Amino acid sequence: MKTISSTFLRLPAVWLGMAGVLLSASPAGRLAAADSTRPPNIVFILADDLGYGDLGCYGQQRICTPNLDRMAAEGIRFTQAYAGSTVCAPSRSVLMTGLHTGHTRIRGNARYPLQPEDVTVAEVLKTRGYRTGLIGKWGLGEADSTGIPNRKGFDYFYGYHNQHHAHNYYPTFLWRNQTKVFLRNEVPNEDPQGGGIASQRREYSHDLIAREALEFVERHQREPFFLYWALTLPHANNEAGKQGMEVPEWGEYAQTDWPEPQKGHAAMITRLDRDVGRLLAQLKRLGLDEHTVVFFSSDNGPHREGGNDPDFNDSNGPLRGIKRALYEGGIRVPALVRWPGRVPAGVVSDQVWYFADFLPTAAELAGASRPANLDGLSLAPTLLGRPAEQKQHAYLYWEFYERPTLQAVRSGNWKAVAIPFGGTLELYDLATDPGESRDLASANPQIVEQLRRYMTEAHVPDPLWQLPKANPARQNPR
Repeated sequence: MKTISSTFLRLPAVWLGMAGVLLSASPAGRLAAADSTRPPNIVFILADDLGYGDLGCYGQQRICTPNLDRMAAEGIRFTQAYAGSTVCAPSRSVLMTGLHTGHTRIRGNARYPLQPEDVTVAEVLKTRGYRTGLIGKWGLGEADSTGIPNRKGFDYFYGYHNQHHAHNYYPTFLWRNQTKVFLRNEVPNEDPQGGGIASQRREYSHDLIAREALEFVERHQREPFFLYWALTLPHANNEAGKQGMEVPEWGEYAQTDWPEPQKGHAAMITRLDRDVGRLLAQLKRLGLDEHTVVFFSSDNGPHREGGNDPDFNDSNGPLRGIKRALYEGGIRVPALVRWPGRVPAGVVSDQVWYFADFLPTAAELAGASRPANLDGLSLAPTLLGRPAEQKQHAYLYWEFYERPTLQAVRSGNWKAVAIPFGGTLELYDLATDPGESRDLASANPQIVEQLRRYMTEAHVPDPLWQLPKANPARQNPR
């Protein structure tokens, strides 16, 4: 199920005891050299609605992403990585809890909070002495709920509590920990959640979020840190209609003959790329480059919102479907991992993994105990150059509660999609048909039956997440 396209030296099994690392001569570099047994810093950068085909390293021809393309060249680029869901909140719940959408607390975009018993990556890493920060968009608990970041393992939080507020790139406020930070924007039609369309645009939230992420790294350079940098680009401001691709300037796309939303969409992605480059440069300047593993991915596939046309620049590449679908284009996402001197450079891997694997991977890299009964598997063997030792999933599973309700399961190269939930299965062979154009269900009844059994096994009913006929009010299109 996996191949590696470049040759590299076998690396040690764990980070403990690794020596001979070339470090910067800066004070931070000397400090890291003196404390070679401290666990690695971990950074997870999550884009919002970035498609599989939106980066140059995944075949994009017209949107410029030089920093992410360089990150791919300096680490591993995964071709078969999957988000936790096809929309925001459940995908992030899978990422944080290591449980797929048949088990995790948050399975849709209705605003239910994580509960005290839900263990997050941040809580696991804090047992190893990590300073933990979430900068950006959360989506797993409103203000004063059990699910706010500061109650789920994060020492520091700056950004948006929920996905609706995060639509607005020029809001009147953001959150710093449990305190509102008021901005100089004016939003005359602001709703109670902070959404709306600004009439005076003075402070662009993404730029504030990028600055906070850099400052978090600066503050904690002398201790192990976990930074979850949950960007909002290139999501649309859905409330702004065809003008929803809000960005301060179109930059290099200003003179193209593209529709305005496409200029905005491309400018958002290039701005995101610029700031990832700033973070990687900062790690190098501080002497932390070779002591920090950086993950980059997207929460789901590309969107058709705010006037954006995902077909214009082929945002889903060769895949079928976009956000809100469980076809590959809705859930297969770009995924890069870089860790100089540890993760081999220039590798393209078809190892199949998904967001539930991040928690056990981070726990292993940090030397922390992982919670029991996770759906995820550690990806550390693949990251550290030992793909032959990588455990494989019997299957990956997704369920989705917007109309139409959906289920999907992947086992080996077989992928089944049920529309609606529990309905007739479509069957695809992703090895020969990644675009899911040929339904092979009628010719493979035994495989269909096996994948149906996996779907039944994976789904554990939850009273919060009823199918539409039972409780249509639970559905939330955002």
